[in-house]
Amino acid sequence: MINAARATFLRSFVLLSAPSIIVRSRIRWISALLPPDPMVVIDHLHTFFHNRGQPASEFAMVSALKFCSSPSQSEQIHSLLTKSGLDSNIFIHNSLINLYTKCGHIGTARLMFDSAPFLDSASWNTMIVGYVKLGRLEDACCLFEEMPERDCISFTTMIMGFAKSGRLIEASEVFREMRVAGVVANEVTLASVIPACVNLHAMQDGRMIHGLVIKCGFERFVLVSTNLVHMYAVGSSLADAEFIFNEMPEQNIVTWNVMLNGYVKSGCVDSARELFDRIPTRDVVSWSTMIDGYIQMDMLPEALVMYREMLRAQLRPNEVTVVDLLSACSHFSTVDEGWQFHGIVLKMGLDCHVFVQATIIHFYAACQQIYLACLQFQLADKGNVSSWNALITGFIRNNMVNSARKLFDEMPERDVISWSSMIAGYVQIEQFHLALDLFHDMQVTGLRPNEITMVSVVSAIAHSGTLKLGRWIHDYICENSIPINDNLSAALIDMYAKCGNIGDALEMFHHIRDKTNSICPWNAMICGLAMHGHANESLSMFSDLQKTDIKPNSITFIGVLSACCHAGLLDVGRRYFESMKNVYSIEPNIKHYGCMVDLLGRAGCLEEAERLIESMPMKADVVIWGSMLAACRTHGNVEIGERAAESLEKLEPSHGAGRVLLSNIYAEAGRWDDVLQVRREMQSRRVKKLPGFSGVM
Repeated sequence: MINAARATFLRSFVLLSAPSIIVRSRIRWISALLPPDPMVVIDHLHTFFHNRGQPASEFAMVSALKFCSSPSQSEQIHSLLTKSGLDSNIFIHNSLINLYTKCGHIGTARLMFDSAPFLDSASWNTMIVGYVKLGRLEDACCLFEEMPERDCISFTTMIMGFAKSGRLIEASEVFREMRVAGVVANEVTLASVIPACVNLHAMQDGRMIHGLVIKCGFERFVLVSTNLVHMYAVGSSLADAEFIFNEMPEQNIVTWNVMLNGYVKSGCVDSARELFDRIPTRDVVSWSTMIDGYIQMDMLPEALVMYREMLRAQLRPNEVTVVDLLSACSHFSTVDEGWQFHGIVLKMGLDCHVFVQATIIHFYAACQQIYLACLQFQLADKGNVSSWNALITGFIRNNMVNSARKLFDEMPERDVISWSSMIAGYVQIEQFHLALDLFHDMQVTGLRPNEITMVSVVSAIAHSGTLKLGRWIHDYICENSIPINDNLSAALIDMYAKCGNIGDALEMFHHIRDKTNSICPWNAMICGLAMHGHANESLSMFSDLQKTDIKPNSITFIGVLSACCHAGLLDVGRRYFESMKNVYSIEPNIKHYGCMVDLLGRAGCLEEAERLIESMPMKADVVIWGSMLAACRTHGNVEIGERAAESLEKLEPSHGAGRVLLSNIYAEAGRWDDVLQVRREMQSRRVKKLPGFSGVM
């Protein structure tokens, strides 16, 4: 409560000193003051009147203006200052400009700025700050350009404004201009420009700014060092991030979370957990980051345990965490856990968010609960394209491409994801001409495809074998400035190889080789060379891969083993096959076993090939038995050939090519009665050998 003396003073101030201002009550005046302490402005005004004509009076008024936040109160104090003749005082005048910008009256602030008899750097800076806070960067730029003498505050304000609005190049240019002008940066300047370097992937510039931080002694500021940790963590320089983090005299929760996120993004989940356990006081971000780390490493059980520990710590998860866990349940098709998170979504009231609705639809579709996905779609917001896209993707994932197309045709509005999903669906079921027709329809709408769209389109062209169309699509990608990421470059390499032009495939690979961080382009090139019979070049490419930091995967070894088959490199093939498990911890799948059976069969090691088939952890398929049968014909092994033909017939009784091969084996062994018997069986069962064909044009 305000005591009686102060209330009487305030009333007499309002009525006597500014009689033109109507104030209905003391309560209205007081309630307009800046919280949390409404007495601050009143105390400063008391000091102002008590020291009229003295320097303390001016300082008291500047302080009162600083703590004032009400527009109506601003006008009252402004009227008082005008009547008192103090509005021409530069300090008070600047405070009034600041007050109006703070209240959002930028027009009034600009009028005061333009009408000022004298302006100092604080006047310019106050006005620029006002424009930046309101997002009026163009006005701030114009004023900044007109400013006669710019100081650290001017430059820093513009850097912060550009960085906040995503205009990162301009933020960097202003910083360079600041350095050229000889203006010394402060800790706020550097803390603002470091994130710009991060988002521009300008690591070299970031390192130079780090040097400036050390030179100026700003590493003691938590904000500056935290931003440096973030810069190195996202820039794949985790060792540098760790060094700065460990050298910091103090870390706040943001610093801990930034370092934790660095470990997670680098896949160092064990280091992340060790750091997580050391965090003094964890917040929701800490827990969510650790959960996300486990999810990224496909460690769903650990993520669920972490989630339960988070609940025991009395922390409420945010929508991002819940959606991440629900998406992970989709990936692993864990229906029971997903149902529970759907319930949590409903309890938290998150089902009103469009992206959450789409995630739930995707979850049920991924778990082959397509009926529940459709039911969720009926409950979702039809005005947003995300739910439509989620169900279309779900239909395609469940091989219901016709249902996906029906829903696609019913969509009120389609985006690039809708078109890309539908095109990918047709490629998935090998309806390549429909995929290309749909792409042409997309072009007619004027919607610009992205790199995901083009991966499916290029794949469709690769299977059609039309080189002319493949070159056209490559030109289309370049002319429309569609980013060529690792997946798209791999698709282009694969397309050129499958269309019979290994030279263009190599040219494409060498163009992107030093830029890629993914195994995909390497796989496309290794497999392409092997497919064209360039075994030595394929294996040489694999040797080059081993010198990089990129790890081969199962697809890589399909290409390598295929190359060994073409070149007849039995011992080399054996070594690579064994290294899959022993060196690279890759479990061979049926395709790898198929390559080895083919390699052993071509080399005449039929008994070893048969033993390998018997030792396989999965049952041999038609391809493997067919390869075995062909090898038996080549090497004239009737006994193993009969067993291979018998196994092949059990898998596919109508496999005419297998019966023809067995017949040829008997013929070459001079067993004409058996030849006649096989031929009669084929006629009685109406088994025919399908003719071969080529799609290359």
